[in-house]
Amino acid sequence: MPRAVAGTKRKDHRKKILKLAKGYWGRRSTNHKTAKDAVAKALMYAYRDRRDKKVQFRRLWIVRINAACREEGLSYSRFIEGMAKANVQMDRKVLADVALRDPAAFKAVVEQVKTALKA
Repeated sequence: MPRAVAGTKRKDHRKKILKLAKGYWGRRSTNHKTAKDAVAKALMYAYRDRRDKKVQFRRLWIVRINAACREEGLSYSRFIEGMAKANVQMDRKVLADVALRDPAAFKAVVEQVKTALKA
């Protein structure tokens, strides 16, 4: 009976790592030891940044809404307060999109908010 060697498992694992490291610069794409470290770090960053992306987009939406509100003579915080008082159910993503693509509709929302703030 021939001796069993774990050669294929080891080779397959190394091939998998090098495939993930394809396109990396220098030894990181060809040398298993450095590629392993580079891939581990890249996967860690990818995991972290998938979550951070949501934070970044929310910040962008807030900046856009604030800029559009200030053109109408209202601060962002007062606008959000007025949205709650007027019971307008629009999230920041939609508000930012409306402010960017349809200024007339955003102006109508701002007028509704201003009346709610006065009352």
